[in-house]
Amino acid sequence: MDTPAKKFDVEPSAGNHFAWMRTQMALERTLMAAARTAVSLIGFGFTVAQFFQKLISEAPAGLRHLRPETPRNLGLALIAAGIFSLTVFTLQYHRASAYLRSGDYAAIAGFGGKPMHSSTYMVAIVVILIGVAAFVSVFARL
Repeated sequence: MDTPAKKFDVEPSAGNHFAWMRTQMALERTLMAAARTAVSLIGFGFTVAQFFQKLISEAPAGLRHLRPETPRNLGLALIAAGIFSLTVFTLQYHRASAYLRSGDYAAIAGFGGKPMHSSTYMVAIVVILIGVAAFVSVFARL
């Protein structure tokens, strides 16, 4: 029975280890950019919903009938977009990071045992939780 051919050879060396580290840091930079974008979407969505809710409540009675739910729906859509995009990016980061620690790459990764999760990963999880709380707050009109 033939064994599947390797795509390429991975030799443990200082140069390969530092190349691996650069790749891992590039993944983290991408996740940080996604978290920054998600924070902007979540914050802007929450602000739109809250600002227009206050504005409509103080508007003259004649203007209150002009679709008061539209700013709230826009805010919810922006918050949901931020949560969704950061969730997708976090899952992609997790899969790519696990791939870089598995198989042939384990020799150049330099990890023995359980891998350490980065602070960027934890920040992404916290931002997702804050986004969910903001979505629930706007949805429930708290």
